[in-house]
Amino acid sequence: MKRSLHIGINDYPGTGSDLSGCVNDANDWRETLEARDFQTNSLFDGEATKSNMVEAISKIVGDTGRDDIAVITYSGHGTWVPDEDDDEVDGRDEALCPHDITQGQVLTDDELYDIFSERKRGARIIFISDSCHSGTVSRACNLMPGTESDSWNFQKIRFLAPEFYMKDNDVLLRRARQVEKAKAGGKIRAASVLLAGCKDDEYSYDAWFNGRPNGAFTYVALQTLKSLPDTATYRDWHRENRKILPHVRYPQTPQLSGSRRQRTKWRVFEE
Repeated sequence: MKRSLHIGINDYPGTGSDLSGCVNDANDWRETLEARDFQTNSLFDGEATKSNMVEAISKIVGDTGRDDIAVITYSGHGTWVPDEDDDEVDGRDEALCPHDITQGQVLTDDELYDIFSERKRGARIIFISDSCHSGTVSRACNLMPGTESDSWNFQKIRFLAPEFYMKDNDVLLRRARQVEKAKAGGKIRAASVLLAGCKDDEYSYDAWFNGRPNGAFTYVALQTLKSLPDTATYRDWHRENRKILPHVRYPQTPQLSGSRRQRTKWRVFEE
């Protein structure tokens, strides 16, 4: 059985940092996987509260049996929180930003790890995250291959600083500022296979391609997916993505995590 869940959040009330391409990302992933015979579900904007995200992710993981495959895609802001259990060398846990982020609702890598740890033996879980967890400065240059136009003036980064959801917690905000300048070194360790849009010390970009908003990583991944042979592995796909990103206009480096067997033996989106 093939199942997928697609989360896209453009609307972040109270932050002044709404995005443009995340719902398109989610719809594009959903359309692509429906064409590959996946049963799909989605959460957009106000539907994607933390509680709804946790419930939906937990359900798809729980429903995925041995030799089944579940694909979960997330497009939205990323952030980080001070590490509470000393499992991160940089003193912070990476996190996703639900729609209700300003109410203090963040979904951390530790919470994701707990959810994915409940997967059944032999279940194939793929998590694709087009968000960022910390970042560097951006710069402009040439168009990315395969595009007739994109709009640099509308480009945004998919990162929310901790201040957005810690503003009412002086102790936590003080701790966040203590580790803010530490070099990011953690990873979202939530899935059997993780494809991420950037390193932990980079931004993922929300941009426009041929007059339509998308995440730069999602745009590239969907383009390269079209030309992959049926025998392609996740490592093969990752290599194709890395031929395009990082690009001088989108200085983000796609990441692939998983065991050697998962990266080199599992075929892309196949049971």
